[in-house]
Amino acid sequence: MWPIIMQFLRSNAPYITLPIAAVVGVIGYNLESLLSDKYTPYSKPIQDQRDERLEEELLKDPTNVKKLKYQENVLGKNVSPSLQD
Repeated sequence: MWPIIMQFLRSNAPYITLPIAAVVGVIGYNLESLLSDKYTPYSKPIQDQRDERLEEELLKDPTNVKKLKYQENVLGKNVSPSLQD
């Protein structure tokens, strides 16, 4: 009897597992919606926060402005230890 049942289950596995997976998925989805908090508080985008912080720093001391000039040699950034002075 068991070999017949196993052969039936083996040949019809997709038709048997799909409803079981659907039921498990629906139960898990509803359980998660009951247990988790879906509220996400609003926060400003990082770019806006950065702009406001830089603006506040500039308003504190308007004379302290970095010049738009590159300070270092571009090729000297990541020099291997054997090539350093």
